[in-house]
Amino acid sequence: MNDSHVAQTSGVLPVLLPLAERMTRAALRERAMGSPTLRLDSSHGVALVVAFLCGCGITQAQSQAADPSIFTTLWKWTPLLARGFVFNLAISFMAMAIGTIAGLFLGFAQISLLPPVKKGAFFATHFFRNAPWLVLLFYCMFLLPFQVTVLGVTIPIPDWTKATLGLALPVMANVSEIVRGAIQSIPTTQWEAAASLAFNRRQALWMIIFPQCIKRMLPPWMNLYAILTMATVLASIVGVNEMMTLTQRALSAESRPGLLLAFYSYVLLWFFLYCYPIARWTVRLEARYAVNQ
Repeated sequence: MNDSHVAQTSGVLPVLLPLAERMTRAALRERAMGSPTLRLDSSHGVALVVAFLCGCGITQAQSQAADPSIFTTLWKWTPLLARGFVFNLAISFMAMAIGTIAGLFLGFAQISLLPPVKKGAFFATHFFRNAPWLVLLFYCMFLLPFQVTVLGVTIPIPDWTKATLGLALPVMANVSEIVRGAIQSIPTTQWEAAASLAFNRRQALWMIIFPQCIKRMLPPWMNLYAILTMATVLASIVGVNEMMTLTQRALSAESRPGLLLAFYSYVLLWFFLYCYPIARWTVRLEARYAVNQ
């Protein structure tokens, strides 16, 4: 038995190596991000369109002769649903902004050289990252006051504000993990080079290390925003007038049970059309980053 035959039979199956490498890279990327990667492709959109058309067909077949068509009904309620969708986006923008700012400081605290700060940040990050989003939402809704009094002035706290804070908490924890993973992915030679140039730790972090982390943080940050946008429908459970709440009110006003599948497929299609470009842009940035590495 010659050496070439031994090399072919003794190694791992070469056909499986590219798939194994891709799976390993995906697992490491999700571990560094602190959350699973959102992978939307065109097949998901096709499935949603098919489900929407099937729902419309079933509803139209069950309708009475005097009932308006399903597309007429959807068009009638579209302006109201659009206002609710804009409110979903507003909640996602504010929750992402608050969570990103808080997550940056929490991520920096995770790499602190002070053990109390590092352990406290680690505990806070993993507590809020592993807590169910709906539970955090309920905690903020029922534990935060309905109004506060400052210098004799009573300031009400609306439900959407508390819902935004409830959604910002898991965002904060995931951004903290994104920051920690990005900083720790920078080679230690960068820190050593900064020390050799008489930079202290704070200067090295802000002027040398963190600028290199931005391109590594951007794809998972965008992926997290897409996940947050789809999670804003949880606010309907606590009474916030967003798209899902308005959809339920529209169904109640129509009093046609057959509209259920068509309306909810319509809502899913709205969210897909918004999140799909974000997901594809994230994949493109990840590929560009991998090439640059």
